[in-house]
Formats: sequence, C-alpha cells, structure tokens
Amino acid sequence: MKLLKPSLIALSLLTSCSVLAEKIAITNTTIYTATDNGVLTNASVVFENGKIISINPLSIKADKIIDGTGKIVTPGLISTMNQFGLVEVNAVSGTRDASAKKGSINFDPSYAYNAETSLIPFARKGGITRSLITPSSRDSVFAGQAFTILMNSSFDSVIDTKSAVVASFGGESKDSRASSLIELIEKLKEQRDKLSNADDESSKKAKAPTDEEEALTALLNGEKPLVASASRSSDLLHLIKIKEEYGVHIVIAGGEDAARVKSQLAEAEIPVMIKVVANLPGSFDSLHASLTTAGELEKAGVKVILFSPDSHMAKNLRLDAGNAISYGMTPQGALEAMTSNVAEVFNMDSGEIAVGRAADLVLWTADPFEISSKVESLWINGEKVTTESRQDKLRDRYISKDNKPRGYIKP
Repeated sequence: MKLLKPSLIALSLLTSCSVLAEKIAITNTTIYTATDNGVLTNASVVFENGKIISINPLSIKADKIIDGTGKIVTPGLISTMNQFGLVEVNAVSGTRDASAKKGSINFDPSYAYNAETSLIPFARKGGITRSLITPSSRDSVFAGQAFTILMNSSFDSVIDTKSAVVASFGGESKDSRASSLIELIEKLKEQRDKLSNADDESSKKAKAPTDEEEALTALLNGEKPLVASASRSSDLLHLIKIKEEYGVHIVIAGGEDAARVKSQLAEAEIPVMIKVVANLPGSFDSLHASLTTAGELEKAGVKVILFSPDSHMAKNLRLDAGNAISYGMTPQGALEAMTSNVAEVFNMDSGEIAVGRAADLVLWTADPFEISSKVESLWINGEKVTTESRQDKLRDRYISKDNKPRGYIKP
C-alpha cells in the first residue's frame, strides 16, 4: 500500500478545514426570523461553522454569496410526533420499531433508528431540518423516551436520545381511563417521597436509582418534558392539576378538545401540540376537533406546536400551517409553531434566525405557506443538504429514454 506524501496530507487537511470554515451569506432577501423581530425585508443573513454569525451586517465578506432576491428565508422547520427511521412501511411488521411489546418509561427507540430511511429526504422537500421522534404504545401509560435527530440522513444524526418522556391518556378498550392517570400520579408521588427521604439515615445505603427512577426524577425536577397524548377536556384538566401538584413540565399532544379549556391551559403555561387537519372526531374523546383550534389557542396565549403524525407525508407540515392561518392563526404564530416554539419546549439550539443559533435555514422560491412554493436550498447546521428523494430518482429513471430496465423498453 502506498503512503501519502506529507505535502498531500497537509493539502487534504487544509482543504477539509476550509470547507468547514466556509462563510456563506444570503443577501437581498426576505427573512422570516420566527423571533420578535418578525419579517425582515431586503435583508441578509451570514453563517459559518454551523452557526448564524450576523444578520444585516453593514458590510458582507463571505466565501459564498447567494442572491435571495424575490425569495424567502425561514428557519428550518421542526417536525414532531412522528416515527422517521422507526417505521418504513406501516403494513410490514418487520419495518415497525416504534413500540416495545410492553412499553416502559425508559424504552429508548433510538437503538432501532435507521438514518437512511427514504422518508427523510422526502420530508426535506417540505423544509424540515430536525425532528422529535416519539415511540408509541398501547399496553402501558408510558411509551418510552423521545429522541431528536438532524434530518441530514447521516449515521451520527441522533443528537439527543432522551428529549422527553412520552405517555398516553384517554379512553381505553380494556380498562378505565382513570387507570392511566392514577398510575402516573402514584409513580410521581412514590418517587417524590423517595427523593424527600434521600437524606435520612436509613437511606444512605440505598441502591443506585433504577432507569425508571432516574426518568421520574428528571420529570419532577423539570429537566425534561412529559409529552402527554390526551384529547378530552376532562383529561386535560387532570393533567393541569398534575403539573400544579408535582411541577412536571407537561406538553399536551393531540388536544382536540383543548380550545374548550384554553384559558386554563394558558394560565398553567402548558404547550399544546395539535394536528391542524384533525377537524372530525376520531373517537368520543375528540368530539370538538376543529380547524379553528390552533387559532383559538394562539389567541388565548397558549404556546402551540403544529405536527403531522404521518411520517410519509410530513413534508406537508407547512401546508397544514397554511390551513391553520386560513382558519384564524397568524402567519407569525404558524411559523413559530413549527420552529421556535418547538425549539424552546424541547431545548434545541435551532428554530430562529438569530445570531448564535444553529444555521438550520431554508431558502424558498416564495411564501412557504403557499402550495406552489418550493425549497430551493436547505442547510442543516450550516451544511447544504440535498432535497432529492427516492421519488425524484424513480421519476427520472422511468421518464428517461435511456438506461431503462428491460421490462420498460418499448419496441
């Protein structure tokens, strides 16, 4: 095997460093900041080494300058409540890894995550740059731990394996809905009592905490949120009381009835993750599902997060937000519900176009809430990532006149 000359090694290292240090500027564009600064026109943003380093500088010096005239820049959208890399084909059991046979609070589905799933490049077409992946369970109140990924399809794309504890509440076919709430309360109370007695002489020789105890302690200390899937207003009110009693940082997921208790949710400062297009009741728990829910919650002062649970169609998240706008949500609120609100609730360093934030950016051909707009360029942590998907490759393969499989060659 030939060894590289020292000069070639040095040149290679120098080249790789220069790529990493490349400073990029997008100029003459409209920026939707997802901050209190709102929309900036005829503006510029500069990023380097994965971070945004300046907005509207007096002078621009960059290795690459992109003219954004007539286009719009937004933060990368953040998808939530989906199973990217855990479920490939819903009808094929061997590709479903989102749940354990018996769910538990410490089930970590990130061990099954497949970064090379074909669903991620397809979702990038909708401007999605990060995602909160959540497990599912029907046999236990706790489904497990959520984890966070970068949507760049790389093997090191998992950036947090314990972003939240996921649990579900509501009507059950084989048990009372009260059972789930009681189980949560009992576990929180038991762990709180253990912590309060931790300094007692009798507990000094206690065993190291179990994984479940550590997860419950994190909830009690507010170190991570509890994503609670619930819809009926009575269940939401019980969850509000649990937050008041135990100090758990609760985030409602689903919340079809949330508008009926919006003032209580706002006062308790509980965020609500909703599916905009859930405008029909899927069960007796969600009789008040409506397209106006997002707008009503926003006006009441509730922090709203929009999600699309179908991983196969997650790219339509921005279009769902457009529907929310048409039914009463503000454009600023809809953008924040896919960016800064998610980042704040789940402790991410992205979600805003602000100095120091991760350079997760999307350059759109026009208004991202319009169905005719497209992603022109997309960066994740400052690195440009392709939006080409498997569907694009199939299209190009079968409309091409050359290199077709034999079965597609016409005589």
